[in-house]
Amino acid sequence: MSKVEIYTWQYCPFCMRAKSLLKKKNINFTEYKIDGDEDARELMTERADGRRTLPQIFIDNEGIGGCDDLYILENENKLDALLN
Repeated sequence: MSKVEIYTWQYCPFCMRAKSLLKKKNINFTEYKIDGDEDARELMTERADGRRTLPQIFIDNEGIGGCDDLYILENENKLDALLN
């Protein structure tokens, strides 16, 4: 099983939506709640090649983008391949 990490803010609707999909698919993930933590956000930004929007999702240390990108992978039937 792939290592999945997600950077979130507590009340971010896109973060909630992305986590919902991962939970629906029974994917274990590590969540980094970075509300108000600029050091953590800077670390996320570096990992995400400059992207600062939330969520930022990583599968096996590769940034796949945010919520919309996660759903695109799912809709194109590519997500499961990345997760296995």
